Formats: sequence, C-alpha cells, structure tokens
Amino acid sequence: MTGSVTIGPLAETSGHIPTLVQWFETEWSPWYGPGGKGDARYDLESAARKSGLPYAMIALDSNETPLGTVTLRADSVGEELASGPWLTALLVDPARRGQGVGRALVAALESSAARFGHSQIFTSTDTAAGIMLERGWQRIGESLSLRGPVVVFRRVLDGAT
Repeated sequence: MTGSVTIGPLAETSGHIPTLVQWFETEWSPWYGPGGKGDARYDLESAARKSGLPYAMIALDSNETPLGTVTLRADSVGEELASGPWLTALLVDPARRGQGVGRALVAALESSAARFGHSQIFTSTDTAAGIMLERGWQRIGESLSLRGPVVVFRRVLDGAT
C-alpha cells in the first residue's frame, strides 16, 4: 500500500460521513441513488459507533483524507444462504483502488469482528472476490443484488473471543 494509511472506527471521524454518502450514492445508485430505497446518511450514521452492529470503519491517509470504508452488519444481500454478521459496504475511493486499501479494510474488519466475539463472518460481492479469495474466504454460493449476481463468501475468524 502506498503512503500512510490509518484505519479506525467511523465513530472517531464521523465528519467524513458527507463524503462517504456521495460515494455510496454513486457506487450503489440502484439502492442509494435517486428513487432507491436506501438512505446512505442514515446507514453511515447508524454504523458510526465504537462497538456493536452495525459498525463502520474508515481508512484515512496521512492528511486525514478518506480512502475507503467498510461495515459489519447483521444482514446483507445473500442472507438467505447464511446468518450474519456480514462484511458490507466495502468501498474505496476510485483514485486509490488497486493500492491495497480494500485489503487493509477487510483485514481490519476481520480483526474487529473477532474482537467482538464473532467466530465467522460473511460477505457478498460483485467486485471484490479477488480480495476475499486472497484473504482465505470460502465461496459458499451466489445471490442476486439490484446490480446483478453476487458471490457469497464465508470467513472463519482466527482469535475470536
């Protein structure tokens, strides 16, 4: 990963929520965009907490500029295949993709989920299967999102307490 990156709870830097709202509305426009059923601001504000679900994390560069975010939620697309918790809303600034930010966010969320006592987590993705496979996630099936097909993965966590 190029440059210095800090990852922590969104609760500690919630001033970045307006930027993340814009990212969500652009990336997941069928859900968060005009006419969509989602409310990006509500979802982010409700996940801006230090523990419990939902729980969002943010990656910042050395200038405190947002690089990406990820959330741990009780449910998600694909929940018909498994009972959560779910790694959701993995999103990296398009200008910073391919630099390891997404991998770092996934690793940080895995650690937090284990610290919260979860022995496994799930995710569904149409864009980050490579990251999941590299990190040892197991493919357990497929589901359908508003954007189309997604692959559903499971990760058994090391060090769950």
